[in-house]
Amino acid sequence: MQSYLDQAIAAGHLSIESSSKTVRIRYVAVDRAERWSDPEEKVRAEYYAELIHRYGYSPKRIGVEVTVPDRSPNDFADLVVFQDDERKRPFAVIECKAESYGGKPIAAAIFNQAVEQAWGNGNAHKFRAAYVGVVAGATRRFLDCAEKYGALERDGNQVADLPINYGKPPPYKFVKGGIDGKRDIAAVEKGDLIAAIDKTHQTLWGGGRLSPPAAFGEFCKLIFVKVRDEKRVEESDAGTVYEFQINTDESAVELGARIRKLYDAEMEREKDVFTERLKIDDLTIKMCVEHLESINFSATDLDTKGVAFERFLDGFFKGDFGQYFTPREIIQFCVAMMPPKADDYVLDTSCGSGGFLLYAMDHVRHAAAGIQNEVARFRKWHDFAEKRLFGIEINDEISRVAKMNMILHDDGHTNVVAADGLEDWPVLEKINRDLKPGTFDIVLTNPPFGAVVKAAEKGQAYIDRFDLSRHLGKPSAPGDEKQKAGKAAIKRRASVKTEILFLERIHDFLKAGTGRAAIVVPDGILTNGSLQGVRDWLMDRFQILAVVSLPQAAFQHSGASVKASLLFVRRRADKEVVSDDEAIFMAAPGNIGYDATGRDTVRTEVIEPGEEERRVRKHHDLFTYEAVEAFKDGKWEEAGPRKVLPHDGVLGAWARFQRDPTSFFV
Repeated sequence: MQSYLDQAIAAGHLSIESSSKTVRIRYVAVDRAERWSDPEEKVRAEYYAELIHRYGYSPKRIGVEVTVPDRSPNDFADLVVFQDDERKRPFAVIECKAESYGGKPIAAAIFNQAVEQAWGNGNAHKFRAAYVGVVAGATRRFLDCAEKYGALERDGNQVADLPINYGKPPPYKFVKGGIDGKRDIAAVEKGDLIAAIDKTHQTLWGGGRLSPPAAFGEFCKLIFVKVRDEKRVEESDAGTVYEFQINTDESAVELGARIRKLYDAEMEREKDVFTERLKIDDLTIKMCVEHLESINFSATDLDTKGVAFERFLDGFFKGDFGQYFTPREIIQFCVAMMPPKADDYVLDTSCGSGGFLLYAMDHVRHAAAGIQNEVARFRKWHDFAEKRLFGIEINDEISRVAKMNMILHDDGHTNVVAADGLEDWPVLEKINRDLKPGTFDIVLTNPPFGAVVKAAEKGQAYIDRFDLSRHLGKPSAPGDEKQKAGKAAIKRRASVKTEILFLERIHDFLKAGTGRAAIVVPDGILTNGSLQGVRDWLMDRFQILAVVSLPQAAFQHSGASVKASLLFVRRRADKEVVSDDEAIFMAAPGNIGYDATGRDTVRTEVIEPGEEERRVRKHHDLFTYEAVEAFKDGKWEEAGPRKVLPHDGVLGAWARFQRDPTSFFV
């Protein structure tokens, strides 16, 4: 569907004019041109087009940069909708603001200042508009200027939307199907979703009123209500009204009470996700609803939501919680190397924010796309997400992040549990009966590095139940058989690193003979002489399929500087004999799509050019992928899901190796 801006340009109401020095946009009906590079101008032009093509106002009656009488000499209104062709009787005064300034979302103080400016302009002596409004992208606020409201009223006189074609303001703005002049909420592009989430972040945390985990918890609760409301409407008839929106003449207290009631009902249904009620005040709830009400999270694609959500998480948790988030290039590569099927049981033993689970779910969803029957297609991937996708996360706050991440991406949160992945089997089975040995077809995980499990803290029995704790010795001298690497060490270990114990736990979770795993491991596991016993244990119990050595910088922007590799393995069958002929694929990519700061290092190849949207192929050493990019705010950015291509980079080499490894050893 064409945007309102495109419709206005096509109809001749707006025109883009380029010269050797600048690009300007011309408002044809009033013959006024403004600098197109100004972010606020883009907001004004887009809303001007919407006033024409959605609200039904004549371009002859829309003033641009209108001088306001009885105000300071240089005070202008960005847009004024007049009641007459001569533009003498104002109906609505609109102030336009950019969604971000200097890379940061518009602050609440700036938005509220714009509200005051619009109110002052709209209520100026001899001007007296019926309505005023502020538009900052998707965040919008409109006020009724009727005399029955006090001069300082800014809450109880808020209306859901500007009236259509001089009518009355609607009681609510969004309904399913967008009927009777009202809108339906829609999927959004990555930049728009990032802007909305950034503004919500600013509202919740900008003043430091809440700690990062507490603010994020409140965000999760609101998103939880929002997504549930979308699902409810999706399953209802056309014309069903969305609850997660601001209604006309609804105060912050009234809206807050309604949102809390919705949340309490969902909390009762999903007791494992949330245990506490909403803690933020009514005004904060209203501002957050203002940012999010027009977005359809359920209809927005996974990659768009994933990037926006990662950015939001980074804003809240950067530094202190960086270890819980694996870069998505690494996740996509691991999933592509070991692609799950709809009938596989998949586990992440240290799931963090749920990245591996999300991309496993998305892979199965795309694989089901060829099923013609819509119900069968949905059941194919949704049954996988609901019944076969599992995650364990020791940090309760981060496990909630994972659950919310799954809910935001069309569910699959049922089997995400807050627990210690190294806990004794009876404890894990009590939490979830499927968390038992020999259950899973695939494990995809990035277990914690560097932490040490100490007998003094956990008890000696906690360590002793792991066979690997007795395989940490190394030969005392060449040929010494008394303490040969890989054989039981003489001393009981008082402490063991977590990454070593997780190797054994991953082995035990997998199905014997067929279970496979992709594991992020510190290079010390593969190279340290003191860990030869661990490597021997691994070779005895796993077939090593592939080792991909990552650059030093792979995890630096997540707060970890340890050199790491990706280990791909298959659990051996019981009594399986190790063969000397087993081929191991090895690779050492230099460019993995980003650098130490997290900045893109991909090479972009344009395969279908366009002025506003283009299809590109992006290359780095791990794999090549295709994506759609949109031109926004002077730059190209991804605007749709990525499609990983199986024939390039390390991924392509792995495919050739699997067919015939001979040439790799020439």
